[in-house]
Amino acid sequence: MQHLTNKRILLGVTGSIAAYKAADLIRRLQDAGAEVKVVMTDGAKAFVTPLTFQALSGSPVHENLLDTEAEAAMGHIELARWADVILIAPASANSLAALAQGRADDLLNAICLASDVPLAIAPAMNKHMWADPATRENVKQLAQRGVLFIGPDSGEQACGDIGEGRMVESETIITRISELFTLGSLAGLTVLITAGPTREALDPVRFLTNHSSGKMGYAIAEAAVEAGAKVILISGPVSLVTPDRLTRLDVESTADMEEAVKEHVATADIFIATAAVADYRPVVVQQDKIKKNEQRLTLELEKNTDILAMVKTQYAKTFCLGFAAETRDLENYARGKLAQKNIEMIAANLVGPGAEKTTGTFNSDLNELNVYWPGGELKLELATKTRLARQLVALVAQRFTIYKENAENENNIISLKSQ
Repeated sequence: MQHLTNKRILLGVTGSIAAYKAADLIRRLQDAGAEVKVVMTDGAKAFVTPLTFQALSGSPVHENLLDTEAEAAMGHIELARWADVILIAPASANSLAALAQGRADDLLNAICLASDVPLAIAPAMNKHMWADPATRENVKQLAQRGVLFIGPDSGEQACGDIGEGRMVESETIITRISELFTLGSLAGLTVLITAGPTREALDPVRFLTNHSSGKMGYAIAEAAVEAGAKVILISGPVSLVTPDRLTRLDVESTADMEEAVKEHVATADIFIATAAVADYRPVVVQQDKIKKNEQRLTLELEKNTDILAMVKTQYAKTFCLGFAAETRDLENYARGKLAQKNIEMIAANLVGPGAEKTTGTFNSDLNELNVYWPGGELKLELATKTRLARQLVALVAQRFTIYKENAENENNIISLKSQ
């Protein structure tokens, strides 16, 4: 099974004769479903031209630390945020030394310092360089910091020596990188997720809706699949590609979403309500298009069902995560909803004017979340929604385990009292 579908891999190529092997690696990563961008050091360009990797990856090759064409000339930050994993293959002895020292004198080193995603390294160098005490110390330091080393292999080297230092084959690298995304923390569970906006018809032409893009909900759905869950995604109207290995149900109005949730929630272990559901709908939907004959138009609205509150009321044992998008007073409103709806967790973020400075705007690929639960909280810092989703799903899995353990303990106490 491939585990790299839709994963973003930033491939760093350094100054080693094994740089030519990166061409095959790019193709095989793409065959495994990954999107690949390449960063080359000056040393790498002495062995392979950037045009080769551009043609293979389908994206421009990144070479310069201070790229005036990058947004605000901060290309290393953009690329650090883009990647799900950074893979340096081949990694020369010089690149290992630079990483161990925390240098930021070229684009690749700066990206590694600016990123918090996993870093994997496939070394490639002469056997004596690999065995040198300085290299061994650099490898030890990097491993202690959590860097994943893949290889090297033993065998005949370009210089004619035979020994340890050859870059491992592409298949081995892909297997090890895939393991980074095989989470399994929700294995055997069914997760029901709502995402996107809803639309409330005014007439055959117009409707009430909101700015939700659905990106956060879809990212959570994909992360839940990665974590081993069976996922049912109930989606309002969005222009997003359906993630692999889940069931997607499309709905239009809040009433439609309510019916779909009712149909599937009984089988769900976890309900994650990311959808921006319309709070109100028109009392009367006009059969014909409303004409602009009057200077003022009054619409009478009535409340929609609070789907999350309904689920928690009717299915009290279902673990529920709600979302709160607020324009101010974030924590108070979020904690209020947490208590009012009697749910297990709520994830909150700021929206509206001014929020773009910290959380991105509507339809952005970036966000940050404040997550609250009874007796605890955690801030998930600004990152791509894909990365945030994985962090949030990991937290949900952790809290769900605690929730089930507490429920079992309560049942045991009740059972003892009845004896």
